[in-house]
Amino acid sequence: MLQTYSEKFKRSLSKVAFGGIVVANEVQEDANRYVEEAIKSGVNYFDVAPTYFDAESKLGPALRGKRKDIFLACKTEDRTASGSRKLLEESLEKLETDYFDLYQLHAVYDLEDVKKTFGPDGAFKTYLKAKEEGLIKHIGFSAHSTEAALALMERYDFDSIMFPFNFASMLNYGYGDDVLKLAKEKNMTILGIKSMVLTSYQESDKEKYPKAWYHPIEDFELAKKAVNYSLNRGVDIIVPPGNIEQFRWALKIVEQGLQLDVSDVEDLKKVARSTTPLFPLKSR
Repeated sequence: MLQTYSEKFKRSLSKVAFGGIVVANEVQEDANRYVEEAIKSGVNYFDVAPTYFDAESKLGPALRGKRKDIFLACKTEDRTASGSRKLLEESLEKLETDYFDLYQLHAVYDLEDVKKTFGPDGAFKTYLKAKEEGLIKHIGFSAHSTEAALALMERYDFDSIMFPFNFASMLNYGYGDDVLKLAKEKNMTILGIKSMVLTSYQESDKEKYPKAWYHPIEDFELAKKAVNYSLNRGVDIIVPPGNIEQFRWALKIVEQGLQLDVSDVEDLKKVARSTTPLFPLKSR
């Protein structure tokens, strides 16, 4: 497993993250097995959230005895100080840990979210206090719009950004280009979500991809080009879709190397022109 060294986190992290939703709604035995498989493959970055069904409750037991060897990230969508504190404490308990290596503002959609978060009773107070207490080591955010991401980076020197750096959105619209540029300038650790997404959720996806909110790429070679596009653009770590099969695809892709030639980009452009990208979102 190739790794990236994060200046912000001061440690080496795997290029592929294990999204906690992979273990959501699984029996504990399978959750344990998936986590063990990931660690044996060299994955040391684990990400989870309260909104991922029962993922926290499954991931906590699966990580017993392994906590010191992994980088554990969590997040919350609650924008209030009291609500976010409650969720932070609940997450720590479910994950059976005394601290999170990274805690993130989750799914910030627009400027109103930013305003609430940094308001008098906003969640950001929780983050700063928790960091002082040693409950979290670093502060980051995930955003689902360019305006939200740029506004957040103006407000605080975040350690990381999680953003949908998707080939179709970037090639069709230049979506996220300015976000990526600023994140690099700020030397943030860049986490790419939706790198293996093709388009919006389809009716047929409900049964096939119950833990996805979009239609993932279903062709391995296309997924390989898409992932390599994101990583070659400057994304440090990718978070694959929430099913174990495509997590394994991501591992295989990174193991095969990060080559991306001109013909690969042309192939991606053709696909991008023939599809409707998931981002930018038309509505919340």
